[in-house]
Amino acid sequence: GLGNPHLGPRYLHIAGTNGKGSVAAMLSAIFTQAGYPVGLYTSPHLIDFAERFRLRDREISPDRLLELINRVRQVVDAQELPTFFEFVTAMALLYFTESQADPVILETGMGGRLDATNIVNPILTVITNIALEHQEHLGIGLKSIAFEKAGIIKPGVPLITYARQKRILALFKDRARELGAPLYLGGVDFQVRGQGQGRFRYQGWSTHLEHLVMNLSGRHQYRNAAVALAVIELLRNQGWEIPEAAIRAGLQRVYWPGRLEVISEHPQVILDGAHNPAAAAALAQVLKSGLKFRRLLLVLGIMADKDIGLILKHLLPLAQVAIFTRPRYPRAAAPEDLARQADGFALEKHLVPELDAAIDQARNLAGPDDLVLITGSLFTVGEAKEYLSRPTT
Repeated sequence: GLGNPHLGPRYLHIAGTNGKGSVAAMLSAIFTQAGYPVGLYTSPHLIDFAERFRLRDREISPDRLLELINRVRQVVDAQELPTFFEFVTAMALLYFTESQADPVILETGMGGRLDATNIVNPILTVITNIALEHQEHLGIGLKSIAFEKAGIIKPGVPLITYARQKRILALFKDRARELGAPLYLGGVDFQVRGQGQGRFRYQGWSTHLEHLVMNLSGRHQYRNAAVALAVIELLRNQGWEIPEAAIRAGLQRVYWPGRLEVISEHPQVILDGAHNPAAAAALAQVLKSGLKFRRLLLVLGIMADKDIGLILKHLLPLAQVAIFTRPRYPRAAAPEDLARQADGFALEKHLVPELDAAIDQARNLAGPDDLVLITGSLFTVGEAKEYLSRPTT
């Protein structure tokens, strides 16, 4: 067997509809700056499988990755095969335990209660926020999704959340009370305020930080930063050595690709993995207030199981051109289906089945002051990133 790698390290467990990857990346950057051998486990990957396993903010080596795959494969029971995510999670727990990572930040794959990562007993849990997603797995409606996420709350283990809906907070409060888990609420116990010029301030229950700067764009990242800083504040109060300089340097250096990631200028090409209505709404907010451009050209590839109509409703009114496409992924919606749902919107539309060709067409149609935004799914963004990073001949 593999022993009990889920019992060793000090785990921070993160669930939530949107922002969990960004929060995890911020924490990883801050712990790295503070000198901790921090482990980070996230999903999905954009281009390379190794992205899922980071130690001190560096990706795992190909050799170590192969070795872990082979070791986990040797202990798999042929009568009871694990899911892909269970297999990968076992690899992560083994890797971080053997590397003596401390702390280890685990992002749930989906939900929480039945997630493979929920085998750990963490020192702290985070639920970033709750919005509609994956209803075919997590149940219908916000409340049942919140119930699944609340499955990561553990007896006596503090929970930090920036969920805002009354019914959901009531559910979290009840669960936390039952389990004797201290609860820290965004907007109540801790908050952030923008200070202009991309700076913001954090006010916690005992920590106050001014003029923070972050290497991730978009005002929605302020809330994610608030959650990360609340985690840091809680741990500092428990005696962890995390100097303010490490906090500032970590936020300035945080790297989380595929989230408002600028790939090139003139025309500006941006990748964003908005893949549900709440993320699309946050992206629309940035387009309205945070970015300057003449025309907006959207390259859209969305998974068929998403609320396509609502995602389009947030983004299409802001665009002059939409190019409907699909990544090479079985769950992707056909471009024709996307176009059909875009019927009511007055803009120039193109159907280009291959993503590479769709990106080329967008760049050809764009003037130097236009914005080409590639979005709709992390699978779309990953494939686009790979294509755009190839050397041009």
